[in-house]
Amino acid sequence: MSRELPRSEFFLRVLPDYLAVLVVERGLAANTVSSYRHDLESFGRWLDATGLDATGCERAHLRRYVSALRGRGVGARSAARALATLRGLFRHLLERGVITQDPTLELETPRLMRGLPHYLSDEQVEALLAAPDVSKPLGLRDRAMLETLYATGLRVSELVGLRMPQVRLDPGYVRVMGKGSKERVVPLGSQARQWIESYLQHARAAFDRNHVEEVFLTARGTGMTRQAFWHLLKAHGRQAEVSTHLSPHVVRHSFATHLLEHGADLRAVQAMLGHADISTTEIYTHVTRERLRRLYDASHPRA
Repeated sequence: MSRELPRSEFFLRVLPDYLAVLVVERGLAANTVSSYRHDLESFGRWLDATGLDATGCERAHLRRYVSALRGRGVGARSAARALATLRGLFRHLLERGVITQDPTLELETPRLMRGLPHYLSDEQVEALLAAPDVSKPLGLRDRAMLETLYATGLRVSELVGLRMPQVRLDPGYVRVMGKGSKERVVPLGSQARQWIESYLQHARAAFDRNHVEEVFLTARGTGMTRQAFWHLLKAHGRQAEVSTHLSPHVVRHSFATHLLEHGADLRAVQAMLGHADISTTEIYTHVTRERLRRLYDASHPRA
């Protein structure tokens, strides 16, 4: 049971109005709005505890709030996300004429130590893809899912949420509804197409007792869940002896890194990953440069 919210001005008027704007005017996805709500409710409780009002907040107050988050053990990334949420809120209040100055201007974002993403080698990918026992319906399903994940770089929620009309095997692409309800088209390679087709022809009917639209089904006949896919990915990773940390996002990182290593255009990779900002995709260029450096050091006689 969720905690009852305080009946302050922030919770009665400011928060509901802003969340309505996010849904109606900006069309954000339900999960995104839920994250905004969580951060803003935390901020509202802090306002109530300190006797402040959102419309009277100054930059120093927001610095105190971020410090309070860090003091509670909130990490730099989560604190930065909370601050980004407040920037949106105060821009909204400024546009509505509720405030005359934005207190988040020139407010420093908590520093993030941005590490390079983990990714698999070509050999590790091959071992992982070959791990499922494709003589069995479940193994055929798992092989099709792994091939699709590596061929497209989909997020795990996008992979398990794929529905039959979104998959076009003849032209070879999937149509994905990503973050912020933004649709994108991602190509399917020949190997992924073949394994999906084999799964659809020889295995899916064994699970589809409820006639659902999801492409990938559990043994119970329901759509695959994120948690179930995590478990099967981990199991196949152990079988393939992939010793590195393994998650759906690591496979997504591998997709992007391998594309760039083989000459793909950065903008094309951005479009396939569904990144709104090219700077998010540019992290993979650092990965490829690091790998080139290691190859040079290991191979050049005067390195």
